Amino acid sequence: MLPPFIIDQIRKREEEDQREQPQIQLPIPEPLPRHERTDGGETPHDDRGVVVIDLFN
Repeated sequence: MLPPFIIDQIRKREEEDQREQPQIQLPIPEPLPRHERTDGGETPHDDRGVVVIDLFN
């Protein structure tokens, strides 16, 4: 078992390391407003579709 003084020193070093790490801010665009139809039909901008990923080339 380590003495409490050593444990405190380790905690302080870990906290300092976390503060020194740079943080990246990603520019995330605002979501587009959804257009709602009153007749109950689907809008052409619904988030539906198919994604095909070819892993064998």
